[in-house]
Amino acid sequence: QIASALVVPALACTPAPFNMDFPETISISVPLFQELVLEIAGGLISQGFMYIYFLNGYGANLDPLLHVSKKIEVVNIRNKSCWELDEENRLRQTDYGSWEGMHATPSEIEIIQATHRITDSELAEAPPEKLSSKFMRGHAGDRHGSPKQHRMSFPDGRAGSHPALARPEHGKKTACGCF
Repeated sequence: QIASALVVPALACTPAPFNMDFPETISISVPLFQELVLEIAGGLISQGFMYIYFLNGYGANLDPLLHVSKKIEVVNIRNKSCWELDEENRLRQTDYGSWEGMHATPSEIEIIQATHRITDSELAEAPPEKLSSKFMRGHAGDRHGSPKQHRMSFPDGRAGSHPALARPEHGKKTACGCF
């Protein structure tokens, strides 16, 4: 049996307040993001859709998507982030291990390389240190504090990642491809 589904365009603007100290960052408020997701879901529900699946690719969307999912009770809603998919995690760990980090990750860069045929990375050197698993758990969902704190901790925007390890051939085999 073939399942029919509608894949809506990715939401390009989402909450990223901790990155606002980096020039050219675009961030929308959490309430606006939630309202946008509610409007999209409401439109689908009004057309008879009974199942909505949010495939997330960004940590700061976790809490807002969970909030929206709890608010809509008339349909079955599921949320999953790319990094929660077993095969995607296996590929990330095999290819990058602890250099995957939390932001500007090689697994994000590899998809851009594969889809846009970009091969050079400006960030060839590894970050000064790998992030501990304790730090990453405590900052999941991109909880990095104020923009100034975040910029002081990660002056070039990478949060423990080594994006120069990314390879376009890795991006072609990614399990998720949601970036």
